[in-house]
Amino acid sequence: MRVWVDFTASAHPLVFRPLIERLQAQGHEVEITAREYAQTLQLIESHGMTATVIGHHGGRSAVGEARQMRTRLKALRAWARPRAFELALAHGSHELTMTARRLGIPSSTTFDYEWAWLQHQLGCRAATRVVVPDSIPAERLKTYGAVPPKLQQYPGLKEEYYLSDFEPDDSVLRDWSIDPARVLVVLRPPPDVSLYHRHSNPLFPMTLEHLGRLDDVHAFVIPRTDEQRDYVKSFALPSVIVPERAVDAQSLIALADLVVSAGGTMNREAAALGVPVYTTYGGRLGGVDEQLIREGRLRPLTDPRALELDKRELTETARVRRDPQVMLDLLLSALDS
Repeated sequence: MRVWVDFTASAHPLVFRPLIERLQAQGHEVEITAREYAQTLQLIESHGMTATVIGHHGGRSAVGEARQMRTRLKALRAWARPRAFELALAHGSHELTMTARRLGIPSSTTFDYEWAWLQHQLGCRAATRVVVPDSIPAERLKTYGAVPPKLQQYPGLKEEYYLSDFEPDDSVLRDWSIDPARVLVVLRPPPDVSLYHRHSNPLFPMTLEHLGRLDDVHAFVIPRTDEQRDYVKSFALPSVIVPERAVDAQSLIALADLVVSAGGTMNREAAALGVPVYTTYGGRLGGVDEQLIREGRLRPLTDPRALELDKRELTETARVRRDPQVMLDLLLSALDS
């Protein structure tokens, strides 16, 4: 079977890496397209995959995003049409599901934040299957035309599946000269260029200022874009570390004492790995985060002074691992229709 996978953000190579490995091990041929955005291309390379680069992010404006989407849809159709794909898979890439529907290819999309209204109106309606965590109430997805059997739900977090075979590499600490006696806090800025998160949240820079001046802390910031990297560096804070390119973020998270993130994926990676995590997200919480907060695995942050900056004992007990084949089987159910 010929399978097409499309990556449009940094989390997508992580989610699909074990799924693509399984598809290839089962004898299927997989081709990947990718949008140039954030660390997406670097992560594809670092995980041993190759992709055809088609398009880039449209920027902060809705007009720019719409213009880029039209351009990319046309390019994707031209690229995919002669390749005779039998299945198309994506994590929230509405451009893939729209193109696949136009070409008559069954498609599955997966995501874990339900309030990206325009993205899901386009992507879910075009998809053959919509695969999401069971912590998202099914009634919230009806507005996107995602009802059973199109809607398929899996238990737990997507991060518990793609991190199931992950073991942290402690060389990342040496690579960045991280003092094991200091509290390691990994931070992720808000997704300012996302259409569903337009208004900047002042809590992140407040947290950065607070941590960046503590001499018993390493505040390791993993920016999404070059613009964010330059912004963080402009603070010139003595305890802040800002990498110049993609890093082994999962190892940093697994070895951290604390994670503070305004996004979604890094919060959930920390929860899956059993690491204490605070969210500074300023938008509407989705069902996944709501459940993690109820379970005490994610804590909302309103004041940086409330952070519990303690060294933690590294332990496996809080970690959750799940079989990626479960998610793959749900994605492959698009073929049943």
